[in-house]
Amino acid sequence: MNYLQALYETYENSINEVGKVVEKPTKDGKMVEYMLLPISHTTQTAHIEVTVNLAGEFLQARVIDKVNTILPFTEESGSRAGKKFAPHVLHDKLMYVAGDYCQYTGEDDKTEAFHKYIEQLGDWCTSPYTHSHVEAIYSYVKQGTVIKDLVQAGVLHVDGQNRLLKQWKNTEQERPKIFSILTGEQASAFIRFTIHEPEQILPAIWRNEEIFNAYIDYYNTKLKEKDICYVSGERSPMIERHPNKLRNSGDKAKLISANDSTGYTYRGRFKDSLQAANISYDVSQKAHNALKWLIERQGKQIDGRVFLVWGSTYIDMFSATEDLFEQEIDFEAFMQETAIEDDEHVETREMMAKKYSGLLVGVQKKMSFEQLANEKVFVLTLDAATPGRMAVLYYRDFQIQTYFDRLRRWHRETSWRQVRKKGDEWKEFYGSPSFYTIAHAAFGPRPNDKVVKGVMERLLPCVLDGRNVPLDITRSAIIRASNPQFYDQKWEWEQVLTVACALVRKHFIKEGWHVALNTETTNRDYLFGRLLAVADVLERSALGAEENRATNALRYMNMFQSNPQRTWSTIQRNLQPYQMKLREKGIRYSKLIDEIASKFELEDFNNKPLSGKYLLGYYSQRQDLYTKKEHKEGAE
Repeated sequence: MNYLQALYETYENSINEVGKVVEKPTKDGKMVEYMLLPISHTTQTAHIEVTVNLAGEFLQARVIDKVNTILPFTEESGSRAGKKFAPHVLHDKLMYVAGDYCQYTGEDDKTEAFHKYIEQLGDWCTSPYTHSHVEAIYSYVKQGTVIKDLVQAGVLHVDGQNRLLKQWKNTEQERPKIFSILTGEQASAFIRFTIHEPEQILPAIWRNEEIFNAYIDYYNTKLKEKDICYVSGERSPMIERHPNKLRNSGDKAKLISANDSTGYTYRGRFKDSLQAANISYDVSQKAHNALKWLIERQGKQIDGRVFLVWGSTYIDMFSATEDLFEQEIDFEAFMQETAIEDDEHVETREMMAKKYSGLLVGVQKKMSFEQLANEKVFVLTLDAATPGRMAVLYYRDFQIQTYFDRLRRWHRETSWRQVRKKGDEWKEFYGSPSFYTIAHAAFGPRPNDKVVKGVMERLLPCVLDGRNVPLDITRSAIIRASNPQFYDQKWEWEQVLTVACALVRKHFIKEGWHVALNTETTNRDYLFGRLLAVADVLERSALGAEENRATNALRYMNMFQSNPQRTWSTIQRNLQPYQMKLREKGIRYSKLIDEIASKFELEDFNNKPLSGKYLLGYYSQRQDLYTKKEHKEGAE
């Protein structure tokens, strides 16, 4: 229940955002709208917009692109399924809003749908909480001519028997838009209404806050039974059916559901479902609406799995955008930007990161140190186990200082020298690989979304709970880094190599390995890696820039990891012609090989398989050699 409490409080803290439409760009450049929904309202994808005047007269209709429409709903309509008729209160499908539906479809068994809809809407219109726009729509729909008007307006299409066409078969005429919008038959179209009056600017029904509030007041009169709410602790009206449509308007999965009265969902411990989870209508609506808003606003979705991070007061402070998992963070810059100062009157500009990369979002609003100390951070991961059940896979709440401390620790322990392509340029920095990059390095180069989301879910506790990186992820990255021949592009292997080094460093963090070359250690795995790097650089220097083939060191890398002593003998034997070609320079490389070999204990120079530390030795030695070469060329 803790996450429901957090979401409920988030809604209360963001009450000024309720009903405000916000736009954000998508990856394909389009703009989408979202809103913190008022209670008793949901969203639905509408297909047809019907316009009437205040007198309840039909004016026009048009097919609209699939857009979310905000509409009032009831506890029953919010969870309707199967053959049970449970109409929404205003906008709905044709079979509910059209009194002539059976006439145009022949489905006489659906007559009750319109009767329930019109009775329910009429009850609202006769209550003290009615609205003139709602009354106009009621006056129109009760005439029972919705489909007739839509056919005459050219929006819907009928056959020779005056029945709605199920599909468009006429290839000689242009395909009507309604058949392009709908995935099913015309009869499944969802209708939304709007009001138009000449020389008057009227807000759309689905944007009208007066109508929102009128319906909320009306529906509150329908809530009767009260009990103790497990979240708020107050005696409030209860509900058994909780909202869905959390990830999108077509999402049927619910966080809270107990319709299994015959199995053992709750039986054996509780008499009924309310004893297991007794949650008031107000708390349920606000918590679910806050969750939906946060997902739309800043959630990261991968194959249906939602990763969400937000702040208790300052929502934007922890936006879980694509940066959450898909971009690396420059560790040195991160440490400078997140340095905590205890001086009085210090603002968050000096206390927090300006940009959230990897797992961090920059602070966009200034807070005093006192405000900051009371701020909480919530981390939530959701996924649907079945089409109707949503599961909380991970939930944690942190004091903001603890949150940043754990982020800093992760970035400090997994940082390695990284090279990434940004646009047309290669960027070099010292930092942590992103979750996305780790997933591709360990299970790539192009794993599917199911694999990626699984890796991200498993890595999140490693960051926030201080757990060790799962061994299979680290081992898989080591294996792939040990097989450069698997990659068509050299940069792909280089990326895998840096990720593997970062994970190996994390795994052996107590030993204090760094990117800088350690010339003092006698660790056999590290020393073997150094030998491999010298052989690689020696042969590459002899081949020259015009020769792009892989060196023997890289071709034998996988065998070297499994049988280092035997494979090194083969690699060293193949180095002789390149040493002769390089002459004096080759002698320097040979001396370095002898120097490294002298550090081995005699019993360590064997065929025992190498741990990931050999990659650290390989990378650091290779980097050291290339760096010295660049400095020498620059001096010349």
